[in-house]
Amino acid sequence: MNDTSRRLFITGNSSGLGRGLAKVYLERGWSVYGISRRGCDLDGGALHDIRADLSDFEAVPVALDHLLRDVDHLDLVILNAGVLGPIKDLHETRIEEIRQVMDINVWSNKVILDWLLDAAIRIDRILFISSGAAVRGNRGWGAYALSKATLNMLAQLYAHEFPDSHLIALAPGLVDTAMQDYLCEQADATRFESLRRLQAARGTGAMPAPEQAAEQIAAVIPRLAGHPSGAFVDIRKLPAS
Repeated sequence: MNDTSRRLFITGNSSGLGRGLAKVYLERGWSVYGISRRGCDLDGGALHDIRADLSDFEAVPVALDHLLRDVDHLDLVILNAGVLGPIKDLHETRIEEIRQVMDINVWSNKVILDWLLDAAIRIDRILFISSGAAVRGNRGWGAYALSKATLNMLAQLYAHEFPDSHLIALAPGLVDTAMQDYLCEQADATRFESLRRLQAARGTGAMPAPEQAAEQIAAVIPRLAGHPSGAFVDIRKLPAS
């Protein structure tokens, strides 16, 4: 059903899963408001897009003032933007490298959530794109795993501050994005065993393309209402509908 009165706000919609999600909701007739560093190349009058570096915590609120200035209600917010960071032992990972990952994967979301609270925009659902790495603790995933574990707690804590919204941190499973180019082709799978699973999954149904993964996420979002606000959910562990 096409209904441009339904509104999605999404971060990181220039590529990968974020672009796939923006495309899915545009095709459903939603109005999509996106923010990313490179901008979104999708066509459609219902796309409202702005460029901003999410690690620039002073620029983000200014961009949101412009992008969402006429919006008083959002059906769905998807905090999708994220970076991988280096795959190497934590002992070898510099604090600055961890900080760069945390700035995008965690603190940019705090800036956005605080802006949304201050703007008093009514929001039905907020989805944080998390990862199974948040709970597995596999060797080599230090900065990324720390950031996603913190993101899960961010969702849990902000659930208290968005009492009229339903918040979920969702692990979407494996998705064949540009991130996988590095993980499957350049990172050291002999040293970091978890990468072998990714290499074996690429090119199979276990690692769908971004648009396919986006369709799967869009299909399960209504079912997430059965989980407590602030919960972490792995899409792969949801029962079949």
